[in-house]
Amino acid sequence: MKPLKVALLGCGVVGSQVIRLMHEQAGDLAARVGAPLELAGVAVRRLGRKRDVEVDPALLTTDAEALVTRDDVDIVIEVIGGIEPARSLIVSALSRGKSVVTANKALLAADGATLHEAARTGRGDLYFEASVAGAIPLLRPLRESLAGDHVKRVLGIVNGTTNYILDKMDSTGASFTDALEEAQTLGYAEADPTADVEGFDAAAKAAILAGLAFHSRVRAEEVHREGITDITATDVASANAMGYVIKLLAICARSDDGRSFGVRVHPAMIPRSHPLAGVREAYNAVFVEAESAGQLMFYGKGAGGAPTASAVLGDLVAVGRNRLAGTRGPEESTYADLAVHPMGDTVTRCHVALDVADKPGVLARVAELFAKHDVSIQTVRQEGHGDDAQLVIVTHRATDAALTATMEGLRELDIVRAVASVMRVEGDE
Repeated sequence: MKPLKVALLGCGVVGSQVIRLMHEQAGDLAARVGAPLELAGVAVRRLGRKRDVEVDPALLTTDAEALVTRDDVDIVIEVIGGIEPARSLIVSALSRGKSVVTANKALLAADGATLHEAARTGRGDLYFEASVAGAIPLLRPLRESLAGDHVKRVLGIVNGTTNYILDKMDSTGASFTDALEEAQTLGYAEADPTADVEGFDAAAKAAILAGLAFHSRVRAEEVHREGITDITATDVASANAMGYVIKLLAICARSDDGRSFGVRVHPAMIPRSHPLAGVREAYNAVFVEAESAGQLMFYGKGAGGAPTASAVLGDLVAVGRNRLAGTRGPEESTYADLAVHPMGDTVTRCHVALDVADKPGVLARVAELFAKHDVSIQTVRQEGHGDDAQLVIVTHRATDAALTATMEGLRELDIVRAVASVMRVEGDE
């Protein structure tokens, strides 16, 4: 059988593992696809750089555009990341009828419509399982296995770096700074961790998940995003005292009337009895709730060279089979075209800590303000006395707009010295 020729864009952490697995599993991959997979070339930035895998120098090139437009190339794997030149290269390949496998979550979330349109026009496959949650089979179940069901919610931990940091803060009492430094030392966090700790990485993944779950286009800019940089050891200890743990969650939820959905990424307290509370270190876990299938949980390594390469090769086998059969995988499904409702319309619960004056009538005035904005209080307790007096309040469910207005009102009360912390509560409805 004539081999299928594969062009690889990028030879970093993931790309080098893709090459290793293609070499080590060549016979098995050929049997699974129905034809050998032959590496046609590897596009890199610098030819002389030392690499983590042995590559035939004749395969290396700095001219990525020439590589993806070669007539003999059947499949392009993109693992360079970023928006450009990745977008131009993928569009160029797809428009020429080549199939593309990508792990580029940032590009898919920012401009997935352009990529899908190029795939539709060129009649090529666009597969991207590796863009969310590494080796965990998550996107294909949403895209294919649950295509006959009605997905209501997707909830989970999709960033291993932030989960590692929050887990260390919870288990050791470390500060955010110390936990981040440990994550960087172990290679879980980049030298510049902004994309992870500020929630940009998780927001891009949430956009992809919501688009697949609700058959609508979602851009990263439509995702409400909050990071974990303001989480303190005191916040973590307070949550622990109440039987909760803090996690950075991606939440995609359809509205009750089914006409819109919300997409958000933010830290939240979840009860220790919840399965997500036990997700430790740099692991990921995602719940999918569907009307007929019920609750499904996907768990595993969400990042790393080998896990991500595993997902890439799974897509490579799928698109290889499609090319041999003269078929294509599923196209983008956007028929529902639902609106993304604003964060203010999202119904949630909050844990609020207030530094207050220790005198009679404080609780009554605080409760009055909550009632004014139609926010019902579930529990309240006072901690400390004098200058250390603090009210800890957990609300019932209310719109985020009402909760925000309540917090703004509290900051104006003369009896409230400071709003010490505000944390959303999830998972114990």
